[in-house]
Amino acid sequence: MGHLLASPPVAFRPAGGNFVRLTSRIQALSVEEILPNAIRRKRDSTWRGGFSLGVDLGLARTGLAISKGFNFRPLTVLELRGQKLELRILDIALKQEVDEFIIGLPLSSDGRETPQSNKVRSVAGRLAVRAAERGWRVYLQEEYGTTIEAMSYMVDRGLGKSAREGKQDAYAAAMVLERYFSESGRRIELVLPKQLDLQEKLKKGCTEDADYFTDESD
Repeated sequence: MGHLLASPPVAFRPAGGNFVRLTSRIQALSVEEILPNAIRRKRDSTWRGGFSLGVDLGLARTGLAISKGFNFRPLTVLELRGQKLELRILDIALKQEVDEFIIGLPLSSDGRETPQSNKVRSVAGRLAVRAAERGWRVYLQEEYGTTIEAMSYMVDRGLGKSAREGKQDAYAAAMVLERYFSESGRRIELVLPKQLDLQEKLKKGCTEDADYFTDESD
């Protein structure tokens, strides 16, 4: 199994602080200790653990999508905000047995931060603390263009205007997941809680779920 040093460094952002890029030279928390599912699958094609929840955060609506294995599909659209939204996302994650959140980060076409990206970072930071209490990870994935991709995806599959109504945000979340897996997690940021005990839970969670879906018939 190869080492992550051969891949671009993954960015980490402490919840509520500025993000930094970590390599294995930093001993406090290495990429090797908290791997996203996309990188695990790239390294080991037989690994079948880990479900991912894609999140497309909006001002009025939030789309969710689920990835189990290499398949991803739109899940639902939530019309909630604030704490109610965050708790509902966590509840859905529990029911879907996910262990990581892939949240779309709305950067500009040239990769710059936007007013909306700052709001997404704030929500992701709060969600990361709640998620880490359960050993779940929160990542940010650049999402520029996924809304247009979602519309094209629906049209290509023959969904009429009425069928598309109210579903675009969920399909956009599915496009965020598709980009995350197609890039093997190369451009993600881990939203890292400041609390050391929560960081330990994240590391422990990665260890415990490594063989969660091991085939007993092997």
